[in-house]
Parts: sequence; structure tokens; C-alpha cells
Amino acid sequence: MKKLATLSLVFLYFLSFSQESNRITNNFIITPEVLIGITGESNSEFPDRSLQKQLLVNFGWDHKNNNQEWAKRLKYPRTGLSIGYTDFGNNDKLGQAFSLLPFIEFNAFKKERFKVHIGTGVSYFNTQYDFEDNFFNMAVSTDLTWSFRLFGYYNLFPTETIDWRIGIGYAHHSNGHTRLPNQGYNSFLFSVSADLKSNSNTHIENNLNALTFQNSISDYYILNFGTGLNALSETFDDKKEVYTISGEYGKIINNTFKLGIGFYYRFYQNYYDYIKNNESLVQEGRDFDYLRDNPFWNATNIALTVNGEILMNHIGIDVQFGFNIHKPAYRIDWTLNQGYGIVPKTIPENHGTIYGLGELDTYYELKRLISGRFGIKYYLIGTDKKSNHDFYVGTFINSNFGQADFTELSFGFIKTFNFKER
Repeated sequence: MKKLATLSLVFLYFLSFSQESNRITNNFIITPEVLIGITGESNSEFPDRSLQKQLLVNFGWDHKNNNQEWAKRLKYPRTGLSIGYTDFGNNDKLGQAFSLLPFIEFNAFKKERFKVHIGTGVSYFNTQYDFEDNFFNMAVSTDLTWSFRLFGYYNLFPTETIDWRIGIGYAHHSNGHTRLPNQGYNSFLFSVSADLKSNSNTHIENNLNALTFQNSISDYYILNFGTGLNALSETFDDKKEVYTISGEYGKIINNTFKLGIGFYYRFYQNYYDYIKNNESLVQEGRDFDYLRDNPFWNATNIALTVNGEILMNHIGIDVQFGFNIHKPAYRIDWTLNQGYGIVPKTIPENHGTIYGLGELDTYYELKRLISGRFGIKYYLIGTDKKSNHDFYVGTFINSNFGQADFTELSFGFIKTFNFKER
């Protein structure tokens, strides 16, 4: 499901901007990019490696002549798709990755020569963790992962046909907690790239500066249903469902920016099965035996949320921060995963220090209380129609204070009302 969800959203994102850009002539730019940098250590005794090397080709559309409101409100960004190859510096133990990342690129510091680039998508790895043959590469244990890029660029030598650019940034790969271990790759890179512009593209100008839109504000509410997958631990490694229902209310500003508050309810099948099957940590007399009093309720998660989204007609880039008010079975998750070594399914009651179980410390409290969610939505109707209702499908990665929790595919309904110009 994770593979299908991620690839589907990459395709929808690419298709949506392709269709919008067909109405805009002479705006297609190809940007080859070479990167070199450091692959961070994902765990202790991580394999030795040389410098990381990347090769990307970015296919982008410049929205300078896009007459839609979102383009003007966002100062005419560039959107597109990056296709990339990464060599992590150790062919045998780390291997290579092949990536597809939809992206958006903004002007920074109110200057066209400075750019901020954000991309998120999917990567295929030809080498993963293996208990027998590749034990010290705990970065990824699946062939398909989420990928994220955050870069800053400077147009060093702009010319009529080529804009030479340099950049620095950060790249991350993670499987979204669908299989463990999942320490992830974190890389810091330097980039050299070139915007290749056709003869017709060199004459593109922003002819829409005089275009004006009335400032507007409207109310909205959302009802969302989702399902995701996660693994409990390295020994309880079956991927099981996480079911989500969430709601949200807020304001849409200038048909482009959405800000709201809401809630979510989640049910973790892994937590429920661990409690219901009377596994080691919940057995009579053990630390979490009280969770057996109500397995279903203790396997649920309730939170209050703050939500923000950038709306680009059919595409939405969604960010959520949550405050958990109920997530009792996360104690099991933390205890199994945040110590040292691999904790077996059966944990003797008097194990001493043989198994390094995670301690419920201050860091645990932060992870338990604070959640995050980031992803992409595809809206059926789009904001350009200013409809008072719409439907969407989205794919997201959910986290506990920055650490991956589960990957989610969701669909929802949005109702907009009291649309006013001001």
C-alpha cells in the first residue's frame, strides 16, 4: 500500500502541474545538477564510506505567466519533478538509490537570484539492512522509502541561455516506520547546476504584475479518513494497520493559505495485538499490565492539532503539529525500540541488563506528547474554481517529535463557506 500510495501521488502531482502549464507557453526548464557531500552516520559502527555523489535532472515549469491566484500570491514559483541517482560512497554496504521527487522552488530574500527548493517523493534502494550480511547499515530496511530535499540556490552566472547555480542543502530518506530498523539517511550536500533555457524561453517575461486579486477570507471544515502501516519493533516486524479519523476547522486566506485547528483519533493494530496476546511487557505483575484492562482503548491515540497548508489549485502541501492527550500504549513502543540491541519477543521477568530496554525519560515524554504530519494532497476540483466543496486524496508521513511513526494514505471532504472579499 505504501508503494502504491506514494507513486500515485507523485504521478498526480506531476500530471496536475503539467496540465496547468499547458496553458502557459515557453516556460519549461531542464536543470541538470551534480552534488557531492557527506552521508551522516545512521547508527554506531556505521559502514565506512567515501563522499556521497548525486546526479539529478530537474524538469520544471516557471509560473511567471500563470494567471492563477496561487501563482501570484506565491510570487510565481517554479514547480516540477526531479529524477535522481545517489551513490552513498560504499557500493557493497550502502549501495545506490534512484529517486522521483516533485518539487517547488521559491524566490528568497525578495531576490530572483536566491532560491529555496523543497522536494518530497520516493526513492528505490538496491541495498538494505540485512541481519546476517549487512547488520551495521541500519539506515533503511526496505527497497522503497520516502525522500525529502531542502536546498538553497544562488544564480552565480545568469546568461541568456544558461543560468549557472550553486547550492547547499539537506537530503533525508526514511521508510516511514513500515519496517525496522529505520534510522534513515541524513546527508549534507553541495550542488552545481545549470538552468537550460530554450530560445523561446529566454524571452519569457512576467506580464501579470498588473493582475490583481481581491483579498479574501473564508471558513472551512474538513473530515478525513486514513489508513497507514507501521511495524512495532524488529522482532514484532509484521506491518499492521493504523486507522485514522480526523477533523479540522479554520480559515482560507486569499484562496492560497489555509490555517486551522483540529483533532485526530487513531487506532494502532500493533498495540492492540501486543496487549490482547498478553505479550511480555503486559503480563501480570509487569510494568504495563494495567493496559490489559481495556486493550482497545489503550491502543488508541487522541490528539489536538494545528494545521497549515499551501494551496496550489489541485495540489496542497500540508503540515500538521499535534499534541497527544491520549496514547498510553506508546510506552510499549518506546520500551522495545529505544534501548540498545535487539529485544526478543519473550522478555524474561528477571532479565537484569541482558536486554537494553528503553527508559521512560524526558525525551520519551516529548516523543509521546508531540506529533507531526507532512504530505501532499490532490484535490478533485481545485481552488481555481472557488467551489464551496471539494474532495481530495493524500499521502503522508506521520512522526513522533520528528521520528517516523507510520505512512498514511487518506481521503477527505472539505466544505468552504462564508466566502468574503475584503
